Amino acid sequence: MEIDQEIVLRPRFQKSLSMTREVFMRLFDGHHSDKHYIVSKVDAHVFIRIPESRSHFWSPELHLEVQEETDGLLLLKGLYGPKPAVWTMFMFLHFLISGFFIAALIWLYTLFTLKKAMELPLIVMILMVLIWVVLYISGRMGRKKGEDQMKELQQFLDSLLETEGV
Repeated sequence: MEIDQEIVLRPRFQKSLSMTREVFMRLFDGHHSDKHYIVSKVDAHVFIRIPESRSHFWSPELHLEVQEETDGLLLLKGLYGPKPAVWTMFMFLHFLISGFFIAALIWLYTLFTLKKAMELPLIVMILMVLIWVVLYISGRMGRKKGEDQMKELQQFLDSLLETEGV
C-alpha cells in the first residue's frame, strides 16, 4: 500500500486481504495499550492514533474499515485524516468565512442598487478572502507537518499485516 507522494486532504487506500474479519481484528489485540500507538476497535472499524506524548495539533489518525466480500476476501479501506476536532474546526471556519463573504456580497448588492457608498462591504469581502487564504496555507503547512506520522502509521499497519503473511 503506497501513499502518493502528493499530500492530499484525506488520503485513502483499499486493499484486498485473504483473511477473515476476525483474524484481521485480532492483529490489533495486543496494541490497545501500546506506548507507540493507540488502537481502538469498534465493530468493523479500527482507529489508530498517535499517543498524546508524541502528538501535536496536526497529528493524523488512520481509520480502517473492513468489509467481507463474497469470494472469501476481505476488503480493507483506509482513510488518513486529522483529528476529528481539528477537522471540525477547519470546516466550521470555512463555513463561517463563506457565510460572512456571502453576507457582504448581499450587502454590497443592496448598497449598489441604492447607489450608496460600497467601501465597507468590499473591505469585508477582501478581508474574508485573505482570511481564507491564511486558513488554506495553515492547513497545507499542518498536513506537511503530519506527513511523517502518517507514514509511520502506514508502516505500523504494514508490519502488522506482514506478521500474518499478507
